[in-house]
Amino acid sequence: MLAVVRCGSFTGAARELGFTQSAVSQQVAALEAELGQQLVERRPVRATPAGRRLAEHAAHVLLRLDVAQSELARYRHQPAEVNVALSPLAAPQLLAASLRAVRAAYPELRVTVSSLVASAAVSAVASGSVDAALVDGIVGPNEPLHLADTGLLTSTWLGQEPLVVALQAGHPLAGQGRLSLGSLIDAPWVITPTLLEQGATRRHQPAPWREPLLYEGADLGTLLELVAAGLGAALLPEWACTGHPGVVAVPLTHPQLVHRTELLTLRSRAARQNPVVEAVLLAVAQDQPTG
Repeated sequence: MLAVVRCGSFTGAARELGFTQSAVSQQVAALEAELGQQLVERRPVRATPAGRRLAEHAAHVLLRLDVAQSELARYRHQPAEVNVALSPLAAPQLLAASLRAVRAAYPELRVTVSSLVASAAVSAVASGSVDAALVDGIVGPNEPLHLADTGLLTSTWLGQEPLVVALQAGHPLAGQGRLSLGSLIDAPWVITPTLLEQGATRRHQPAPWREPLLYEGADLGTLLELVAAGLGAALLPEWACTGHPGVVAVPLTHPQLVHRTELLTLRSRAARQNPVVEAVLLAVAQDQPTG
């Protein structure tokens, strides 16, 4: 049922699950008969309101199963390798410094760092494909990211910093001491849903009169080049703009928003004893900068 809703077709669900189309159709039909209501409309294939709600519950159940299996696996053995996920703007300098400490203490430990958007990092931690994830997003001051059910994963604050408006160096507003988003309501923007995935990004991004340039990549250098070329402004943490000669960072004063970074792990004690997790938390406790 969940695969049908996700894929939007019985054929796609069958391909994803490795079943025949008729087998998937029969399973959905049997589920509808058991519940006594239609879950999927057939032509075109789409979930009914009841089907969508059931799919939401099923996704939570599957995520909980992943978490349970991952936590139990950690009690069996101490791995010789650690996998860490990092969303594109989630304190890379903090992670690098922590990994340097880990390398010095555990020279034989193999560490793999992968780049994932925040929502994918939640699933990766839950399934055990990564041991921890550093994730980020735009929120109000001292507001958590609300990425995962607190009953499933542990989310630890690593830091927050003010946001800036990144402008082309020759922009008329580049010399301002501060800016509100309202003052840029008619300006072009480079929208970055991948670099800053959280809903607050879209919620607080001004609705420009001109069509925005949508950048779906996760490379900060490319985004800054787009801004430097005058294609639009971008909303970023201040450290992300440092060092680019064609970009000026102007502090954002309204609305009050911050760039927040959190560490996601499983809730088990074994997950917290991961050497990379311990090194990251120690660096934060010692007030090491997160950007």
